[in-house]
Amino acid sequence: MIKASELTKLYYSIGEVAEMFDVNTSLIRFWEKEFPSIKPKKNNKGNRLFSPKSVLELQNIYQLVKVDGHTLEGAKKALKSGEVILTQPELNKEELIGRLEGIREKLRALR
Repeated sequence: MIKASELTKLYYSIGEVAEMFDVNTSLIRFWEKEFPSIKPKKNNKGNRLFSPKSVLELQNIYQLVKVDGHTLEGAKKALKSGEVILTQPELNKEELIGRLEGIREKLRALR
C-alpha cells in the first residue's frame, strides 16, 4: 500500500506507476481509458505523467479490482458512489504528535 507521504515527486512516469503496483504498463493505460478520473499529463513526446493524486486513485482501483475482486463496472460504481475514499496517509502516533507540535510552534511564533 502506497502512502501519500511516500509520493514525493511532482509526476511519475507510467513505468514507475506500473512498478509500484507490479502490473504491466498496458494495464495502467487500460485503466486510464476506463476510469475518467485518471487524467495523466502528457509531455511533448506523448509520455504519460501521473500526479500523486492519480497514483492514489490508481491504488484505489487496484484495491477494488485486483484485491477485492470487483468487476470494472463494480469498481466504477464504488468510486462514483463515494464508497471508496481516496487513500489517505496512515500516520502513526509519533508522526501525528510531531506534526501537531510543529503547528503549535508556528502558531506561537505568530503571536
